[in-house]
Amino acid sequence: MKPLDLWNRYQQCLCAAPSINLSLDVSRMAFDDAFLAKMAPRMAGAFAAMDELERGAIANPDEKRMVGHYWLRAPQLAPTPELSTAIVNALSRVAKFVAGVHAGAVKPPTAARYTHVLSIGIGGSGLGPMFVSDALGNPATDKLAVLFMDNTDPDGFARVLSQLDGRLGHTLVIVISKSGGTPEPRNAMLYVANAFKKAGLDFAKQAVAITGAGSNLDKQAAKEGWLARFPMWDWVGGRTSETSAVGLLPAALQGFDIDALLKGAADCDAVTRVHDAMKNPAALMALMWYHATDGRGSKDMVILPYKDRLLLFSRYLQQLIMESLGKRLDLKGERVDQGISVYGNKGSTDQHAYVQQLRDGVNNFFVIFIRVLEAGGEPVQVEPGVTAGDYLHGFMLGTREALAGNDRQSMTITIPRVDARSVGVLIALFERAVGFYASLIGVNAYHQPGVEAGKKAAAGVLALQAKIAAVLTAAPRTAGEIAAAIGQPDAVETVYLLLEHLAANGGAKIAQPGPPAQTTFTA
Repeated sequence: MKPLDLWNRYQQCLCAAPSINLSLDVSRMAFDDAFLAKMAPRMAGAFAAMDELERGAIANPDEKRMVGHYWLRAPQLAPTPELSTAIVNALSRVAKFVAGVHAGAVKPPTAARYTHVLSIGIGGSGLGPMFVSDALGNPATDKLAVLFMDNTDPDGFARVLSQLDGRLGHTLVIVISKSGGTPEPRNAMLYVANAFKKAGLDFAKQAVAITGAGSNLDKQAAKEGWLARFPMWDWVGGRTSETSAVGLLPAALQGFDIDALLKGAADCDAVTRVHDAMKNPAALMALMWYHATDGRGSKDMVILPYKDRLLLFSRYLQQLIMESLGKRLDLKGERVDQGISVYGNKGSTDQHAYVQQLRDGVNNFFVIFIRVLEAGGEPVQVEPGVTAGDYLHGFMLGTREALAGNDRQSMTITIPRVDARSVGVLIALFERAVGFYASLIGVNAYHQPGVEAGKKAAAGVLALQAKIAAVLTAAPRTAGEIAAAIGQPDAVETVYLLLEHLAANGGAKIAQPGPPAQTTFTA
């Protein structure tokens, strides 16, 4: 295509949303008017489904519940006055608590004020707060330093706690778990509570729970007299919880303008309620996903944000998109094996990593560039008349051209800067796009049966480990013999792997090393 033709297509395919300072350019996606016309009926259905969701319809049929993360930034739109009041009250309580911490009125028992926050969560309860913290944080100006635990890795726990060595008495701990029984945050909480105990500190007096009413964690926090409790509602999924207390409390404690973040998300929601795909960036983006992947996930999504502050955005989007869209069954119960794989890092680091394959290798992807206009930092010239920011922008435009030159499809989101409002806009934009795309392909975006299956399988493995530990003796036996002893001979492979783990961590001993079938273990 000739340069002037590209310029004309750019103007035709640019979806500008000036009220949220965002634009979406889809001119480098290989769609035409016939595709838009063909998809118009499906898109009309997606608009209708989104409208119903926001009005409080049962949008998650598996769990018979509403889906209301959009109400978090527009409480007046919640379907009942009780829900509106609950949201407003929660926001008010977050603001009051944070103001008390910053003023020193809410302080630890053994120190003048809090200086650090340790946020414990998993999935969206970890990825969302971490993304926002990294995107908006500045160690020189942050009001509190925020650290995160989002796994059940004791070595990882130790690494984080090493950064708090001598500062536990100044650390506020936030434990985030809707049920209170999710293993990762529960294990991290117990590990941290033990560290507090060893330091002679009262964990409960420095702990805050964000959880469901009546959950195990809620009951524990009430019984032990934790510092505060904030709500998680069953109509907000973890991956869409960043504009609830889950994301707002750590962000506000770090010193960010959460009102601006909420305003950005609310304004983006308003823009993306328009029933015209070419004027609705979330709907248009969902259509481009459908076009690029044939509505079957046939190509991967590569997120390329050209800004260091957006480094963690691709990790955040991995969960939002893959957990929402990766479904074996559709809403009719028919097997569809849907989903879109997501990966990315940041530009221009990616240019020296995998852009070589994107340009010249297998064409199994499409790219979403995120272009940030303001360079930030000092405008130091690295060449006459050229700054480092000019280079970064040049690399982005150059990579876009290089990909297009070899028939690689891409779209570009442009925002002016990375601040609280624009982060809220980006979060809402992709939440909305996921909802539209899920409607286009007919899947439930708001449940996660695969995650639940993994949890059940893990529980079974731990039960098997307990059986193995109970039958270990001083007499050496192979994994096969031990599997037979616990009455599960078919599980010999898992038994062997568990014995290896136990031996590496002091729970068993290798009596005679050798090939797996011949290695023997003792207590």
